[in-house]
Amino acid sequence: MPAAQTASYYGTVTKTFHWLTALLMLTVIPLGIVANQLPYETNEQLAFKAQLFSIHKTLGVVIFVVALARIAWALTRRKPGHLHPDRKAETTLADTVHWLLYASLVAVPLTGWIHHAATSGFAPILLPIGQSLPLVPKSEALSETFATLHWIWSKIMVAAILLHVAGALKHHFVDKDATLRRMWFGKADSPVTLPHHGNLIAPVAAFAIFGLATGAGAAAGLFSHEARSTTATLAQVSSEWAVTDGAIEITVTQLGSPVTGRFADWTAAISFDPDATGTAGDVTTTVSIGSLTLGSVTNQAMGADFFNADAFPTAVFDATIIEDTGAYRAEGTLTIKDNSLPVTLPFDLTIDGDTAKMRGTVTLDRRDFTIGQSMDDETNLAFGVAVDITVTATRSQN
Repeated sequence: MPAAQTASYYGTVTKTFHWLTALLMLTVIPLGIVANQLPYETNEQLAFKAQLFSIHKTLGVVIFVVALARIAWALTRRKPGHLHPDRKAETTLADTVHWLLYASLVAVPLTGWIHHAATSGFAPILLPIGQSLPLVPKSEALSETFATLHWIWSKIMVAAILLHVAGALKHHFVDKDATLRRMWFGKADSPVTLPHHGNLIAPVAAFAIFGLATGAGAAAGLFSHEARSTTATLAQVSSEWAVTDGAIEITVTQLGSPVTGRFADWTAAISFDPDATGTAGDVTTTVSIGSLTLGSVTNQAMGADFFNADAFPTAVFDATIIEDTGAYRAEGTLTIKDNSLPVTLPFDLTIDGDTAKMRGTVTLDRRDFTIGQSMDDETNLAFGVAVDITVTATRSQN
């Protein structure tokens, strides 16, 4: 079995790269299809789905590395020429398919990896490389964009694989030549060929296919990330203190890792006397549940077993602001999914003239609000949910 590669036959390293890539692809593609279709309504179902997705993602990273190594190796070696160079259309099609394969072997895993790095939660990559990528921020819009590219380009990859296999079988069973045999291990009875000479038509055609597929996806609206229909539009509120900045964030622990999300739409009607002691005011905060982004589990969080945003589009915290020797807390009732429970939110407060800034944290038990009842233990989803609130408000001059 020759390790070297010539203009007539492939070397051992090239063959190993080829069949290793084939084995990885025949594993990762079915894994992704099956994992996508699996339900996740119970602890066991979610754990199994996450495990398959973790393996799928991990193999994707391995394929990306192997593809780069394979391309680097190919660039430094002569490639055997076509056995039928006189068949111009056939050889151009074969070269185009090879360009599609090489490009997709890099682009598809990379887009999946960026999608994973830009979001948080769900299924981790099972390699000691961390879950983030340099220069890739946590961004739901970025994550969704690359998820869409991953989906579109994976279809090109599958089509190229099918064409590649069909071509190999055609050569082996119809033409009965050595095309397939010379890629298998051992010495193939292959005729001497001239070195492979590519042309610009194949790479241009391949990248044009990627461009056309991406453009078609854009025209079909696959890249439009519109607000979910379950998002409640909140009316403006009149308030003694008008909120000028702030955030309401929640952090859940899923599969042992924290996942932080944020509600984009909420209102707060605040009445507050900074000079008062004891009862110092009151606040009513209304949150649009559908405005939550929570990493890769956002859609799951909107489901009936969790926030059930279709039936319960808002949550409300109605509380009294209490000052106690310089310390502040909001004592009141939090209503989620028609479950109303007493909640106390301690917070820090700084006041500069007519501007007040507060920061508070409270941990809630999701079970108290019938959230995630199918997750009846903490194997996949912890019971405690941290809520972090920051508000900057200015006093009205009326």
